Amino acid sequence: MRKLTLGGTLLTLGALQFYIFMLIAEELYPRYSLTRNYISDLGVGSTANIFNSSIIILGILVIISGVLISRRLFSSLLIIGGIGMMGVGLFPETTGTPHEISALITFLFSGLASFPAFSLSKHPIRYAYPVLGLISLVSLALFVSHNYLSLGPGGMERLIVIPDIIWAISFGSSVRD
Repeated sequence: MRKLTLGGTLLTLGALQFYIFMLIAEELYPRYSLTRNYISDLGVGSTANIFNSSIIILGILVIISGVLISRRLFSSLLIIGGIGMMGVGLFPETTGTPHEISALITFLFSGLASFPAFSLSKHPIRYAYPVLGLISLVSLALFVSHNYLSLGPGGMERLIVIPDIIWAISFGSSVRD
């Protein structure tokens, strides 16, 4: 398998495993609310091992993917985002500022990476990548300003994360050397 294809495959696997384990952690977390609870609430308490290990693995795979894909802007955005993801898992929300900085890095750089992903893919779905990135970044701005619309903080946070998971899985599974 060549570097671009392997990098894409690792990006897809990382995003898929994270999404699956996030859903499992949501089910196992006592009285978890998709609207009231932050995603990072899953990183403390009974689901901490599931969530934190999954997002650390995601970060590692995203970093390796960025190195393998080796496209200056895209790789830089992936690597920085992957470092943020690892930080989210290493510094649970109970750590305060280190967690908040890690989460902001993750959200911002994951959304930004969708734009250069467009030019690296030849698949028609690539037109969705910048749209998904824009949804993520607008949602991030609303989230940071505490404007959750009627979704609550958990719902708004999902509008940041899920579009990034979708474009990452789609891009990673469609990009070829």
